[in-house]
Amino acid sequence: MEPIRVGLLGLGVVGGGTFKVLARNAEEIARRAGRHIVVTKVSARNLDKARLRVGDAAEIVADPFDIVRAPDIDVVVELIGGDTLARELVTEAIRQGKHVVTANKALLAKHGNEIFALAHQHHVMVAFEAAVAGGIPIIKAIREGLSANRIEWVAGIINGTTNFILSEMRARGLPFAEVLKEAQALGYAEADPTFDIEGVDAAHKLSLLAALAFGIPVQFEHAHIEGISTLDQQDIRYAEELGYRIKLLGITKARPEGVELRVHPALVDQHQVMANVDGAMNAVMVKGDAVGATLYYGQGAGEEPTASAVVADLVDVARLLTADPGHRVPHLAFQHDAITDQPILPIDEVRTCYYLRLTVNDIPGVLADITRILADADISIVSMIQKPRPDVTQADIIFITHEALERNVKIAITRIESLTTVLSSVTYLRIENLG
Repeated sequence: MEPIRVGLLGLGVVGGGTFKVLARNAEEIARRAGRHIVVTKVSARNLDKARLRVGDAAEIVADPFDIVRAPDIDVVVELIGGDTLARELVTEAIRQGKHVVTANKALLAKHGNEIFALAHQHHVMVAFEAAVAGGIPIIKAIREGLSANRIEWVAGIINGTTNFILSEMRARGLPFAEVLKEAQALGYAEADPTFDIEGVDAAHKLSLLAALAFGIPVQFEHAHIEGISTLDQQDIRYAEELGYRIKLLGITKARPEGVELRVHPALVDQHQVMANVDGAMNAVMVKGDAVGATLYYGQGAGEEPTASAVVADLVDVARLLTADPGHRVPHLAFQHDAITDQPILPIDEVRTCYYLRLTVNDIPGVLADITRILADADISIVSMIQKPRPDVTQADIIFITHEALERNVKIAITRIESLTTVLSSVTYLRIENLG
């Protein structure tokens, strides 16, 4: 049988890893796919560097459109990143009748609905396992392995950079800025780390997971996003004392009135598995009504872990290349005409438990005033600790609440901050029970 001819767009970290894995494991991959998968054309910005890496194994071109329009290419693998040129290349490849494999979460988060509709129209596949959680096969797990289930929620650590930073802040007691510099020196964080530390990268990935889990369009623009750049070391310390660890979580839940779609730092009980995912590792939990809670753990980035996911997609394409388009696995798990446009709920409609920290004058009556405001807002307290400050007339108070409506919590915080005895703004973090 003729080999699958692949055009590789981009020969950076993931592109180079993909080329390497395909070459090293060629026979094993062919045994699984039923035919050989061969990279025949590569586009790269630095042609000399590409020739050193590829040699004579593939034709090297400067213009990526030469690949997407080439009649002798069956599958285009897009690994250049971004959502401008990549969008043009992917849509052109689809119009040319070529299947597409991509690791580009930003592209799919912003333009996925358009891309998947175009692919459906032209009867080609768009595979994107590498776009979420690197080498962890979470896309396939939700789309295929859990297809018997009504998914209730998905929650995960899906950005390795922020998880490394939070792990180091907790373990070594260092401030955010210092650990960020270390993460950049180690290659975990980019020179401009904004997408990672402000939660945007995680939200890109979460919007794809929500679409797969609940059969809704990709709705990144409606996600609630908070990062870790303003997180204070003392909150990590207090959380630890209370039996929690702080993680940047992506959470999406199905509720009767809509879907929660949110990325933010959250306290997780230190005895739960997710609290003990450290370093640059990723982990995703999926709760199905039949299977219960399932956990997927592994390396969320890196040359070969991500290449592993890219090549797995190529194997899937090879297996399904001759299948009738109507009988292929749908891009977003649900049949194209069964996607429902459920609303994404605003963050004010979320119900969860909360961690509240504030600095007060250490005088009689302060605690009574605060607890009265919380009670009036229908917020009850699970536990409280009081910590003296260097100024003996002041103290930090930390509350853990029962589940409450976020809107009520914000109202209570505004009232608390108006008290003359309260000397700081209220730091509040959500607490997630991922049992």
